[in-house]
Amino acid sequence: MRTHSVGIIMNGVTGRMGTNQHLVRSILAIRQEGGIQVSPDEVIVPEPVLLGRNENKLTELSKAHGDLPWSTDLEALLEDDRYAVYFDAQTTLRRYDAVKAAIAAGKHIYCEKPTATNSKDAMELHRLAEAAGVKHGVVQDKLWLPGLRKLKYLIDTGFFGRILAVRGEFGYWVFPGEHQPAQRPSWNYRKADGGGILLDMLCHWRYVIDNLFGNVVAMTCLGVTHFDTRWDEQGRPYKADAEDAAFTTFLTDQGVVCHFNSSWNTRVRRDDLLTIQVDGTGGSALAGLRKCWIQSDAMTPRPVWNPDIDNPIDYRADWAEVSDNEVYDNAFKAQWGLFLRYVVLDEPFPWDLKAGAKGVQLGELGHESWQKRAWVDVPEL
Repeated sequence: MRTHSVGIIMNGVTGRMGTNQHLVRSILAIRQEGGIQVSPDEVIVPEPVLLGRNENKLTELSKAHGDLPWSTDLEALLEDDRYAVYFDAQTTLRRYDAVKAAIAAGKHIYCEKPTATNSKDAMELHRLAEAAGVKHGVVQDKLWLPGLRKLKYLIDTGFFGRILAVRGEFGYWVFPGEHQPAQRPSWNYRKADGGGILLDMLCHWRYVIDNLFGNVVAMTCLGVTHFDTRWDEQGRPYKADAEDAAFTTFLTDQGVVCHFNSSWNTRVRRDDLLTIQVDGTGGSALAGLRKCWIQSDAMTPRPVWNPDIDNPIDYRADWAEVSDNEVYDNAFKAQWGLFLRYVVLDEPFPWDLKAGAKGVQLGELGHESWQKRAWVDVPEL
């Protein structure tokens, strides 16, 4: 058996998402499965080293998962030839400098989004990686969620006919922290620390829309800061000056209107924390994170407006759930697998640093639209 060992510097995995999704459910899960089998006698095995700033957190994380190697010295790891890949899941403000240094050291790059705080820096990372000849990718995990994969199947098989419009509802109630702890880090709500829902979530909506409904060509956006005071991890009040909700409409080059509401101040009364409804001439679908329901034209009821009686139609009854005809792996792990195959086997991987920069661009244009209170075009990068 030929083993391709791929050393990975994993920076910032002491955070919740970095630990759970990238380390435990992706890299360690791949290792527990014996690696990625790419042929009967060939396997790819990731070899991670943990990198961070907090020795106590790194020590605890290492011990919890079999005494993984760890370090607080980025420069030393970038000089270590055992590690071909640099992965970054730090806070947004720290990402640009670290990724730039990793490119200069000749490492292949895989990183979380946003890739930078502005599209100029994000595109610079792309240009530097291309010039250096290193391989590069950006996490675009929602494309591998079961619900969205089912949507993609429906699109590919022509279920919708002509797609008319898309409506996304994302968010949940993040407690301000005064009476009980918030579920998100306090930096998310401070501009100086790179917080704000526009840059965070519009990066997601960019790759979802571009990959499913056509390239985004224009947009309008309204951002809101509903809570101007929140309480941090130590229970201290602080000024929350970053927007915590965004209401955005996009237009694609396929003529599809996509509206996404994103809010950390909404109580959930829908099927999931994220739902995406697609309406087409031949039918509609509503996808959550894992499930997807459809209603064909033939099964669509015929409502008549009459507010004087209780509605006689059960609007959920005529929707059918799309079957789980395949096993869906963790979305982060699925993309990690494709990235590692790209590094070792040079298989196609279109979700690169330029794709990441497009998401950052949309966050910037969202702020511009909000400030101007106007539609803005989305030019090619």
